[in-house]
Amino acid sequence: MNKNTIFIIGFVWPEPNTTAAGSRMLQLIEFFSNEGYTIFLGCTASKTPFSLDLEALGITTFKLVLNDESFNTIIQGINPTIVLFDRFLTEEQFGWRVSEVCPNAIKILDTEDLHGLRKGRQQAFENKELFKPSLLLNNRTVYREISSILRCDLSIIISKYELTLLLTQFNIPYTQLVYLPFLVDELPLHHYDNLTAFNDRLHFTTVGNFNHAPNWQSVLYLKQNIWPLVKAKLPKAQFHVYGAYSKQKGLQLHNEKQGFYIKGWQKDIKQIFSPYRVCLAPLLFGAGLKGKLLDSMLYGTPSVTTDIGAEGMHDDLPWPGYIENSPEKFAEKAIELHQNSKLWQEAQSNALPIINQCYAKHKFLPPFKRKIDAIISDKSKALHHNIYSNMLNHHELQSTKFLSKYIEIKNKLEKFNDD
Repeated sequence: MNKNTIFIIGFVWPEPNTTAAGSRMLQLIEFFSNEGYTIFLGCTASKTPFSLDLEALGITTFKLVLNDESFNTIIQGINPTIVLFDRFLTEEQFGWRVSEVCPNAIKILDTEDLHGLRKGRQQAFENKELFKPSLLLNNRTVYREISSILRCDLSIIISKYELTLLLTQFNIPYTQLVYLPFLVDELPLHHYDNLTAFNDRLHFTTVGNFNHAPNWQSVLYLKQNIWPLVKAKLPKAQFHVYGAYSKQKGLQLHNEKQGFYIKGWQKDIKQIFSPYRVCLAPLLFGAGLKGKLLDSMLYGTPSVTTDIGAEGMHDDLPWPGYIENSPEKFAEKAIELHQNSKLWQEAQSNALPIINQCYAKHKFLPPFKRKIDAIISDKSKALHHNIYSNMLNHHELQSTKFLSKYIEIKNKLEKFNDD
């Protein structure tokens, strides 16, 4: 086994300037790079104009092929200390191959957020019913995701709410989980003194990848249910929506007469928040942590969001703005923040304790490192005493493996017949 080598299997190529998931992946890459790891990254997806230039960071990349033994050759050549799966879907696709070719590799799952929770909430929203955690017990995505967590030696959980859910609702052993939120540098007390002041800001903003269902539904809900209430009280107000992949359905919301602007992608995240007074994020379903709300705190822009938006974001500290779930109260608080400089400054000041308590990297990276080092230093215990992993990797339960092998053979036969 090569010392300090990690192979990251990406669900998509990291896009830190368009998605919170991309920013999180870059944070993990920086951590392992600082720890002296040689980093490899492979992905089955196609690169986009927003994809991070990994080679410039000294990372060797591979274009992976699903259901193909070429992956075995790649990972055998790397022989990594750690394999990091980007979301449970990549563990389903490649985890069994890792176990067969590199059985001593430590398997870490970066959940990003709990997909089963997000999809369960979305289904409840679409069915117009109140979401309850008990609904997750009949969710196929949850079964797949929990199985993936149990097959891995360690799973990274980004939200305290989701950590509690896994421990209490699904009885996942704590030893197989590690809490690692978004990671930023601790801010000095005078941080906001150097940012754009209230009187030099104007209007409302938000940001989000339009391919992400919670973001799209949030913008649609705001356009239809909240913005008319704000506009009625503030006729000169504008709402600017930023985000990659603003397809035709998003551009159709653009209406300058209504003060509703679809701005598209903006590379400089500072320009999305610094010129504006208030960030609006009326999320109706979702999971994990919301990158837009952390960014709004970093750039001193108070926000109005929902319970879903604020979930897991601020411990018990006062929110830097307001948390409201009805369109009427949401609009009312958005207007108050936009118009009242005293309220605005109080809300802005609430962000600093949240950032330094909940996201300062010096608090969370050392425990993360210790957990990884402990697993690596006692590989035999980690690899052979994980009864859940052993059960789920038992040959009678390996439906994903044998489906992949079937597709692999089918592809070979089709290629043979074509020749």
